[in-house]
Formats: sequence, C-alpha cells, structure tokens
Amino acid sequence: MVWKKQSVGIDMAKLTFVACVCKRAECSHEELILSEAKTFTNDKKGFNQLLKWVGKQIDKKVSVNYAMEATGIYYEELAYHLHNLGKRVSVLLPNKVSHFIKSLNIKSKTDDIDAGAISLMSCERILHEWVPPLPLFKKLRSLTRMYQSLQGDKVQTVNRLKQMNCGFGPLKEVVQMHEKSIKNIEKDLAKLLKLMKGTLKSDKDIWVKVENLLTIPGVGFITVALTLGETLGFVMIKNQRQLVSYCGFDVIKRESGTSIKGRTKISKKGNSRLRATMYMPSMTAIRYNPKMKEVYERINIGKSVKSIGLVAVQRRLLVLMYSLWKKNESYVEDYGNEIKSDIHEEEEPSSSSTRRVETASCEEKVDGALKHPSTQNEHLHNHLSEVLLHQ
Repeated sequence: MVWKKQSVGIDMAKLTFVACVCKRAECSHEELILSEAKTFTNDKKGFNQLLKWVGKQIDKKVSVNYAMEATGIYYEELAYHLHNLGKRVSVLLPNKVSHFIKSLNIKSKTDDIDAGAISLMSCERILHEWVPPLPLFKKLRSLTRMYQSLQGDKVQTVNRLKQMNCGFGPLKEVVQMHEKSIKNIEKDLAKLLKLMKGTLKSDKDIWVKVENLLTIPGVGFITVALTLGETLGFVMIKNQRQLVSYCGFDVIKRESGTSIKGRTKISKKGNSRLRATMYMPSMTAIRYNPKMKEVYERINIGKSVKSIGLVAVQRRLLVLMYSLWKKNESYVEDYGNEIKSDIHEEEEPSSSSTRRVETASCEEKVDGALKHPSTQNEHLHNHLSEVLLHQ
C-alpha cells in the first residue's frame, strides 16, 4: 500500500510519554491506520527508543511529522532533541487537542487515546512546524518570570508585615525576619533587572528595537522586557489577531435566538502574565497619552464599568508595540495627522477639471441609481491608494 502522509502523535507527561503512529493511504477513500500506542521514558534513552520504534512502523520513503501536546515544559526536551536531528515537529495547544477529540465523539480519556488522537489530527490537518525560540529570548523569559514571581513574593511579605504591625505587641524577631526578607527580595529584583538589560543589550539590533518601544508614552523597560519574554520576540506571531488571541484580549459573544443574550467580554483564554503586564502601562497611558485617553473616554461613554475602556487601551498598547517592533520604527505622536497632510498634498496638483469631476461624483446616488463613469480622476485615485498603502 502506498502511503500519502505519516505522523507520530505524542502525549507528554513528567516521567513518561506515549507515542502512536498514524498512516494515511494514498487511495480514493484515504484510509487511516493507527498503530498500537507505546510508552517511553522522558529522557535520552526513551528518545532513542522512540526513534527506533518509529523507524519500524513507518515507510522511510515518506516524510514523518512528530506532533505533541504542550504539556507545561515537559515537552521541551523531546522537541529540542527531535528538532536537532532534523525532524519536523509540531507543538499543539491542549485546548485544540481537546476540541478535536470531542469532535470525534470520544468520551473516554487515557494517554493512549490522546496519543492516537494527536497522530490522527496531524494526518488530517496541516500543522505549523515548531521553531525553537532564540536563546536570547528564552533566557529573557526565564529572567522575567522570576522577576514577576519575586514581585508577588514582595507584595505578600509587605502585606503580612503591615498586618503584623497593626496588631497588638508584634514579635520583634518576626518583624525583623520580614524586613530582612523584603531587603533580600529587593536585591534580587535589582540583580534581575540588570541581567535583563544586559541580555537585551547583547544584541545591537534587538536593543535598537527596544529603544523604539520605549518611546511609547506609558511603556517602560520592565513592560518591554516582560512582553518580549512572553512572546519570545514576536517570532511566532504572524498578525495582530493572533497576538490578541494569544493574550486573551479577543472579544467573544454568547447569543442564541431571543432567550440568550450574553454579555460581550474578552475571552481571557491566553497568556495571563502578558495581560497583567499591560495593566500599569494602560493606567499611565490614559493620563499622559492623548490618543489613548481619547480611546478610553470614548469607549466608556454611558458605561458604569470603566475597566472596559482600560482593557481596550491595554489591547491597543500591545498591538502598537507589536507594530513598532515588526517595522523597527519609533513612536510618532502625530502619525495619523501626517498621513492626512500627505494625502492633502497629493490632492493639490489635480487640475480644475479633475476637481469638477470629483465634485460631480460625490453627488451620485449609490443604490438603485445610474452612475456616470469618470476616467479623469482615476489616476489620482490610484495615486492616493499608493500613498495610503506606503504609510
């Protein structure tokens, strides 16, 4: 039998992982054949045993895709091992695998079933190839997450100390321990901040982009570092919608007929660290950034919950950072006004006859009426379109 596609589905765990091979036949009905699932240890010995076992199950003339679920950080060792050997690897989000299994009407859940479903999903669909992040951003993510963790520890310790001092006769030794813990945390935070700056400054091109992001009102170095660490330098982000969905800022609705009218809200199904990072910059932006302040006030008109406008500002700031990073540009406060002025300058050279044609065309009816075609202003229209596209 001739095989069209082959894939290996892997269900990861801390100590072991389960693998299953799926082969898709090249025939009219494209039959799918699953192998028996097998368990391996999550170490170098298990990785080598996996490759030997897969070699016996597949047709070596057809390429193989290794698909696995992103279970915490347990998948990383195997993913890097396979990638370094030149294998094609795909890393799937757990919710996508879960929804695919539900679409198959499978009610049970075991490691063998999950491995088979992942291999089947890889055979049926075109999955994106996993690309490991740059070592710089991987190091930055470890530093920023440690920074966030210590910030949380500091807040908890300070709150406990305040609570203790509000009581009657706090124990002196315990108070000193809390104060010492706060000082140690502050020293570690300063050390982490220095390491984050050194990591980003080690690459001149990346540091230039960081300085561009720092020109945005309300955005500081810690915000930039945390954002780049969580997105790994926007490497896997292809567009703004993907970024918004990754952070959980995408808007969802729940409506059905006339009985169900759910409240429109953000999904929050994304990186919660990144959403928390954008909170304080948005608070600063609505005070010192006129454009963000205008957005905040416009969205909150007639609304009792002011956080709706604040979330919109957070989303805009994040998208703005992504755009400036991709374009390698700094923030320009009058960017929209510059576009309008450029368009106005392009319109001035047009002749009086062209302006007459444009005035006449504005008076035409659009729906259900005759439209008089005009060719005199066609060149101007195309030229203005080019100006808008190049902004």
